[in-house]
Amino acid sequence: MAASGTPVVFIHGLWLHAGSWGAWVERFGAAGYAPLAPGWPGDAETPAETRAAPDRVAGHGIDDVVEHYAEIIRGLEAKPIVVGHSFGGLVAQRLLGENLAVAGIAIDAAPIKGVLALPISSLRVASVALRNPANLKRAVGLTCAQFRYGFGNALPEAESNELYERWAIPSPGKPLFEAATANFAPRSPAKVDTGNPTRGPLLLTAGGRDHTVPKAITKATLRLYRASPAVTDYREFPDRGHSLALDHGWEEVAGAALTWLGERSL
Repeated sequence: MAASGTPVVFIHGLWLHAGSWGAWVERFGAAGYAPLAPGWPGDAETPAETRAAPDRVAGHGIDDVVEHYAEIIRGLEAKPIVVGHSFGGLVAQRLLGENLAVAGIAIDAAPIKGVLALPISSLRVASVALRNPANLKRAVGLTCAQFRYGFGNALPEAESNELYERWAIPSPGKPLFEAATANFAPRSPAKVDTGNPTRGPLLLTAGGRDHTVPKAITKATLRLYRASPAVTDYREFPDRGHSLALDHGWEEVAGAALTWLGERSL
């Protein structure tokens, strides 16, 4: 059990509503933490409401999302643990690198600046937004088939479709453009302070069958942290895709996260 009710802030990524963290919030609460799962700027209370008003989420970039969560963190009584999935994992790394959190868990995190690995499957998913420059300022959604490829490829088709209907929402296209140009932009918002020697521990996870963030991206991210003496750990889930935090196997990932936190006395 967490001894002091440490806050845990869950950060979703593109195309998923914050409600998809519900089971994690319950499990972490039962383990003694004080969890919360706020949405991104413009997200409505429910997936249906968010789908009905996509313009509310349009145009927000990585810096906007980081500052949104930083403001939430400033309102907490103690520094939290941050747990992020996909682009939420990138945001979690930014927050940890800026010493706004005591620890971070980045689940199949989007590539940060300095990652050069560009697997074809990842490019295919990103092309949903990148194929049209106008999407820089728009909200972009996935079709059921695109969700199946990017998130649910390791699942039975029926489960992938159910997750899509339950949790998929339109998201801003801007973060994808920022990530795509990160290595050419000196002040890219995808840049993380990987050399910070005073930050808290970080766990990076990879799904072996992830199309959106293949494990090559996570391993390249891990190498960027070599310059820091701070703790950076890696955990791979060989048979899991990008839906690993919300599909039928979510408990394995959540359990691994809780075990890691316990090992780090957090």
